[in-house]
Amino acid sequence: MGEGAPQRKWLRGLPVGRLSLSANLLGILLMLASTLFQTTMQASIRAVPDDLHPFMIVFFRNFLGLMLLIIWHARSLKQVLTTERLKLHGLRGGLQITAMLMFFTAVTITPLAQVAAISFTAPLFASLLAIPFLLEKARPRRLFAIGFGFAGMVLILRPGVEAIDLGPLLVVVASMFWGATMIVIKVLSRTDSPATITIYMGFFMTPIAALVAIPVWVTPNLEQLAWLLFIGLLGTMAQITLVASFRKAEATAVLPFDFFKLIWSSLLGWMAFSELPDIWAWIGGTIIFSSTTYLAYREAK
Repeated sequence: MGEGAPQRKWLRGLPVGRLSLSANLLGILLMLASTLFQTTMQASIRAVPDDLHPFMIVFFRNFLGLMLLIIWHARSLKQVLTTERLKLHGLRGGLQITAMLMFFTAVTITPLAQVAAISFTAPLFASLLAIPFLLEKARPRRLFAIGFGFAGMVLILRPGVEAIDLGPLLVVVASMFWGATMIVIKVLSRTDSPATITIYMGFFMTPIAALVAIPVWVTPNLEQLAWLLFIGLLGTMAQITLVASFRKAEATAVLPFDFFKLIWSSLLGWMAFSELPDIWAWIGGTIIFSSTTYLAYREAK
């Protein structure tokens, strides 16, 4: 009691309203959390004991993630499931599960920093696809930024100088599919809420993932199951914090902090798997990220 009174007296003199986080700062913190969740999930995919097939990990990631989303939205599930664009949700699910199957496979055979650097190209593919599919204008600055970003990807892959391994190639193709997914999400967001878009993703992706996992199925033991639950939780938290980040703050304020995926990936790759990031991954990743950030800034304006 004696300690509480001076503390309350001290608080009376403070502008308490100013102690609350600004919207942009809160958005930045949520984006940082999302990048950490994403990269930790990727490291966990490789850390699953006894090398479970990536397709099985994809299934459990989606199944457990869907269960968490249903619990999260239990009170408003009927409202969340209301949509008039079921076919478009199905298209989004098909595109994204294809990307995820390739991406999870790539994570098991590719340095984490290289995966992060190449995956920055997804918004570039989305910006390019938006020209024919959303009839957005192909302005010179936009085309230059897209070309500059793809030049960064070429620096990472260095075709003709280095043999292109399967892993980086899978990340490139997965990023193409994720770019197409972004276009579909952009159309869906005109009528459906982020909660509706996210939960239908789980409803469509989980059955497809189950079908793909059947040929490589091995019943996981308790240790593996714990890792799979952890991966599902991380993936779901990454999605929730990412959506919340863009809802709380301006896109131009939070997007630069998406670059932390490369930083976290480099640190986790070094600490967990003794991977030293290639200098070309840093240079190329910085170029790609700079171009995608510029595109987001121009679109916001």
